[in-house]
Amino acid sequence: MQESYVANAIQAVLNSQKSYCKFLSANDTGLTGGHQAGIYISKPSVSILFNERGIKGTNKEKWVKVRWQDDVETTSRFIYYGKGTRNEYRITNFGRDFPFLRPEYTGALFIFTKQGEEDYQAYILNTEDDINQFLDAFCIGPTETNNLIDTTQLQTETREQIAIHEFIAHLTVDFPLSEEMSAAARNIQNSIYNHLEYIQINPDRKIIDWTNTEYALFRAIEHARYGDTIAKGFQSVDSFISMANMVLNRRKSRAGKSLEHHLSAIFDGNNIKYSSQAITEGNKKPDFIFPSQKAYHDLTFPTENLITLAAKTTCKDRWRQIINEADRLRNRPKYLCTLQQGISPAQMDEMQSENIILVVPKPYISSYPADRQNRIWTVSKFVSYIREMESI
Repeated sequence: MQESYVANAIQAVLNSQKSYCKFLSANDTGLTGGHQAGIYISKPSVSILFNERGIKGTNKEKWVKVRWQDDVETTSRFIYYGKGTRNEYRITNFGRDFPFLRPEYTGALFIFTKQGEEDYQAYILNTEDDINQFLDAFCIGPTETNNLIDTTQLQTETREQIAIHEFIAHLTVDFPLSEEMSAAARNIQNSIYNHLEYIQINPDRKIIDWTNTEYALFRAIEHARYGDTIAKGFQSVDSFISMANMVLNRRKSRAGKSLEHHLSAIFDGNNIKYSSQAITEGNKKPDFIFPSQKAYHDLTFPTENLITLAAKTTCKDRWRQIINEADRLRNRPKYLCTLQQGISPAQMDEMQSENIILVVPKPYISSYPADRQNRIWTVSKFVSYIREMESI
């Protein structure tokens, strides 16, 4: 099976000073038997070869190093043929055993990137899926090739995949700590999609976006670490179970902390005072206490101004754990933020009887029983409430 170089080609384009792509013609690959040699470059794209256009009536050339896929490297020549009737630019001199200009590569996509004045990187994509994936990444139609590539048109989804790939490439451990992974996901999502203002004006959307990016990042790291092992298969059932348990336990551990990390970022972005994993009576640890652990243990601080929030990605069964996390607030509402999409009416009624108020990202509230949705707070409502309480 031919290895795909799409991601490498996209990254090379993004790292380049200029880049160009075209479909290789029969003339380029020598299929026509014509006397012309090398890959033809269109005149509007000449700046990727020369700083200045050629002058009619003269030839000009430039020698450069070109790095290709499969560790192929050539010392190639850019040439402008301006003498006589010719007026064209080509790349020539690929060496005797160069593998990519054979007739079978006619119709392949040639990607050429300028990394430095005499340093170039090139890729040949020869399958329909690879070609479409590359062109889609830069929003290039099949009739819009044979031109310099406009990298400003790069699709956001592709930019996210590239950012994830770069993060994994620079990892020095198998898996980063959950806090580091959550922070990386936020950095990627914020840089690619922007909308930092959502932290304040639409925290419900931001929580979902950060969580989705972290899940994509986590799955990509899993694939990088375990993909080859899984593809090769297992020697025994025990080795399969051992691998499965390791993967599942890591998933549970990450998911359990992910929401908590992202909520902290929302609170920080709204200048909210809080303590995370604060210690209360009997060494119990609510996920969040507002305004602080110190205020909680200060018996002169008004109880009505203290608030706890639990963060549980799913809560169908584990919500009861939060009932007794703070003795001072036994008779006060207890808030539970979750990404759970839908809880039964009976459970919602039981939560209400225990004075638990659900905090759910707004887009998910529609998945709850319609006649009980008015009991649920959005993340935005909770943030506004905390800010109001802390201003008292």
